[in-house]
Amino acid sequence: MTVNTPLCFRGKKILAPMVRVGTLPMRLLALDYGADIVYCEELIDIKMLQCKRVINEVLETVDFVAPNERVVFRTCEREREHVVFQMGSADAERALAVAKLVESDVAGIDINMGCPKEYSTKASMGAALLSDPDKIESILTTLVKGICKPVTCKIRILPSVEDTVNLVKRIEKTGIAAIAVHGRKKEERPQHPVHCDVIKAISEAVSIPVIANGGSHDFIKEYADIETFQKATAASSVMIARAAMWNPSVFRKEGFCPLKDVMQDYIKYAVRYDNHYTNTKYCLCQMLREQLETTQGKKLHAAQSTQEICEAFEMGDFYEETTATFEAKKTSLETKVQDEDDQIEDPDVIKMAVRFDKREYPPQITPKMYLLEWCRKEKHPQPVYETVQRPLDRLFSSVVTVAERKYRSTLWDKSKKLAEQAAAIVCLRTLGVPEGKLCEGESHLVNKRKRGDQESLISRDHGEDLAEPSHKKANFIEETSAMNVPKM
Repeated sequence: MTVNTPLCFRGKKILAPMVRVGTLPMRLLALDYGADIVYCEELIDIKMLQCKRVINEVLETVDFVAPNERVVFRTCEREREHVVFQMGSADAERALAVAKLVESDVAGIDINMGCPKEYSTKASMGAALLSDPDKIESILTTLVKGICKPVTCKIRILPSVEDTVNLVKRIEKTGIAAIAVHGRKKEERPQHPVHCDVIKAISEAVSIPVIANGGSHDFIKEYADIETFQKATAASSVMIARAAMWNPSVFRKEGFCPLKDVMQDYIKYAVRYDNHYTNTKYCLCQMLREQLETTQGKKLHAAQSTQEICEAFEMGDFYEETTATFEAKKTSLETKVQDEDDQIEDPDVIKMAVRFDKREYPPQITPKMYLLEWCRKEKHPQPVYETVQRPLDRLFSSVVTVAERKYRSTLWDKSKKLAEQAAAIVCLRTLGVPEGKLCEGESHLVNKRKRGDQESLISRDHGEDLAEPSHKKANFIEETSAMNVPKM
């Protein structure tokens, strides 16, 4: 069992949470260059609650995957004791649910209370929370009591120093481990001076660590400036956003690395962890800045894939080698899983290598419908489907139980519905029962559906609505049999 050392927020140099920047490649690069703690980009609680935690054995990562298969948050063992998960939330219970979802994979949880953007404030998140201290207290207290990892929050300053200090004192009482303070008001932007005096007043008023943020424009041009900003604010630690976005080697005590090397190091992580090319491109553009009009900058701007980005930086061979390695690893893992699956001795399950192809069946007729009809005719309980998803490739396999016997296909499918249809086919073929394929000729079930359609048309001609259309009945049968209804 791995015992995590509680995260300390004193004397630290921290990568700030930045939308579209704080993804895994940038976080790992900042750690390589000397950052002590890295915050992920703000992720909204509602989006995270729709995600499923998946172990990605090919990349050796933990992925939180949305229903549309998009990876919302990706992390790995290298950063587990250094990464703070920042979320946007305006609800204590939702925040706690998300915190529990990611708690075992991160070092801490942060609530964003400083984002001034409309998409955040309109939903009562970000800087909108600053005007609702009761809600702030509710969210933070719930998190502190509900999880084992340290909880922090990030705020902006209020119009008056007194109001800001009073709010921070109230926040301190919730039991959070630290507070990050962006030294600007919510209506101020990077070109406005950072209010070091307010951060200093906060630092002197509370006992928890205060993390100073907002110094990239006025103070932090190189590594030595981090300490200058820390002294000006009397803060425990410093959080860096734009200066790190422009060149993450700002965390390197030996001084900046050449930007070309930094960008190549970033690209290596982006390829290694299959970062989406649009995110990779965005971060590289932030680093290039005034060099975007160079030949290389124009190539980057035109790139439409990770491979093209690599070619723009003369890293085509690296891309080819890395992707080939991943393909080989994926194939090896798939073979291993299939071998293990084939070796499982399960005499109670009848197996057959089949797949469901809807093109082989009449419209709205499926093997599951035929199996359900057969069970009713033979007075058996209706079929019960048990479906599992394989973490490696997210494919599905289903076992159907009929008359106390179990059946499944040895082939894994891309959806739950397809896997259940395949299991039904195995059962029907084993029993020697027709499954409804077009090549079997017109069946009683097709005729039954046609009669239902005709009756529906007659009812509508007479202005009646005595029965549901037959297609709705078919859908009902389909859905009922797919719901794993227990035996009666």
